[in-house]
Amino acid sequence: MDKAVKIPGPDHPITIERSPLRVVVKAGGRVLVDSTSALSLREASYPEVLYVPREDVDMTLLERTSHSTYCPYKGDCSYYSISSGGQRGVNAVWSYEAPYEAVASIKDHLAFYRDRVDTFETSGA
Repeated sequence: MDKAVKIPGPDHPITIERSPLRVVVKAGGRVLVDSTSALSLREASYPEVLYVPREDVDMTLLERTSHSTYCPYKGDCSYYSISSGGQRGVNAVWSYEAPYEAVASIKDHLAFYRDRVDTFETSGA
């Protein structure tokens, strides 16, 4: 994704674009993510969320949970726990595996709650 995708809607705008940042996520003494291919999603007045491609995530350190939520703008959301993350790592990662067409670029990407991992570092720009 080279250009920003803007989803129309004056009350709830969503913008998705490639992030220039390198993202490194660690938990339980292990590197979960090391990516230079993150997508930046900005939604309404919420803080920016960085979505990293699954291929840049050590999926062997994650366990899918039965927890799920629904977003009227993005669709059904699945969750993963970090196996070495203790209680803090429960449902620490989320993914829209079949997102709505308007946000299709976040398919096959994961996002992390920054307060549920040991470190969430970004560098570059």
